[in-house]
Amino acid sequence: MIGSERMTAYINSLDQGYPAYLEQIERAAQEASIPIIRKEVQSFLRTVLSIGQPRRILEVGTAVGFSALLMCAYGPEDCQITTIEDHGPRIIAAKENFQKYGHQCGPKKQIRLIEGDAGRVLSGLTGTYELIFLDAAKGQYIHWMPDLVRLLSAGGVLLSDNVLQDGDIIESRFLVERRDRTIHKRMRAYLYELTHHAELYTSVLPLGDGLAVSVKRTF
Repeated sequence: MIGSERMTAYINSLDQGYPAYLEQIERAAQEASIPIIRKEVQSFLRTVLSIGQPRRILEVGTAVGFSALLMCAYGPEDCQITTIEDHGPRIIAAKENFQKYGHQCGPKKQIRLIEGDAGRVLSGLTGTYELIFLDAAKGQYIHWMPDLVRLLSAGGVLLSDNVLQDGDIIESRFLVERRDRTIHKRMRAYLYELTHHAELYTSVLPLGDGLAVSVKRTF
């Protein structure tokens, strides 16, 4: 754990909760051992949406559609969300959830699911997004970074989830399980690039499993 479990539990206990359909999707995902964003990241994301009111949103890593539906629920009245997923069973589950609950977000809000490898999809996207939420294959973050920065609008926010790897990020690579060393190395490289990129201001927060918050400079 990155922080105190008791403190995290206390903070989460203060949250006022979410619409019943979101909590239902969350429970189903947990029962199926499908990872979704943690409670404290859910709360932070909701706050970011309220502050920035982003109308064009890009998500990398749909899973079962929970975070896309959360952003849809709390985003602006006319927000448009593009979300990318390449895992077949999760695509099926996400489509079912979007069809079942998408109308709960409001008539002017839209979710578009793009199926395919995130790297190929990102390279083919044009235009810019005011919010990009990155929650997919951690070892690929560094490879996707050029397109993420290109697609982020000036003043836009890039949220990168799970960047501290349950605290392993601060350990020597030799203290990390051999199977995890490539991801460990690539995530360290990604965090360095985020915090030293000429076009970004970045803070790394010990929230959930680590959340990097980057804002694209407006100069």
